Amino acid sequence: MIFKKKILAIVPARGGSKGLKFKNLRKVKNKSLVEITGKFIKKCKFIDHAIISTDNDKIAIEGKKSGLYFIRRPKSISGDKVADVKVLLHAYRELIKKKKFFDLIVMLHPTSPLREINDLKNAIEFLLKNKFDSVWTISPTDTKYHPDKQLLLDGKRIKFFTAKGKSIIARQQLSKVYHRNSNAYIVDAKFLLKKKSIISKKTGGYIVKSKQISIDTEDDIQMVEKIFKN
Repeated sequence: MIFKKKILAIVPARGGSKGLKFKNLRKVKNKSLVEITGKFIKKCKFIDHAIISTDNDKIAIEGKKSGLYFIRRPKSISGDKVADVKVLLHAYRELIKKKKFFDLIVMLHPTSPLREINDLKNAIEFLLKNKFDSVWTISPTDTKYHPDKQLLLDGKRIKFFTAKGKSIIARQQLSKVYHRNSNAYIVDAKFLLKKKSIISKKTGGYIVKSKQISIDTEDDIQMVEKIFKN
């Protein structure tokens, strides 16, 4: 608990992946991404209960071995275009059927293994102190990838992604922008059930200062390995 709030961690880990096959079971430092996430949660003494939502038996077994309670995800919400909110709603409603209720829900993707306990704890406190509906962890975006510097390709011709793009000469003209890093999403449980969403006008952004990688490719795996070694 934090501030006497019961906290549920949900680990979404479907079997299919168009990029890396079974990427949730890929290993870093001889541990699967699911195991890394399960062990991380065990160290978070403020998390009261943790589950893994998956449609795959191998992932379910790995989750159980890592201390995660298993909830089977139906095929209807197991595709690559299914929003995370549907997965969270399904998992939490299954727990409600068992008379298990929580104040906050934390979503932790296995594919973001560089998260740190203090960041998660501080992000939860950030939500509670500011009375947000939800909080997303975010990272500063390198100015090389700023929206005002991006281009679209229209056939063979380029055009600026934003209307301001053509007036940008120096990086000092660029405003600070951030991107979600998938480190954690935290949502008030009552808000989730009522609005069926994880974002609102009262969604806060907690800035994570350390390097974050959301694994989608072999290169991402190698980068995470190097960071762990260091």
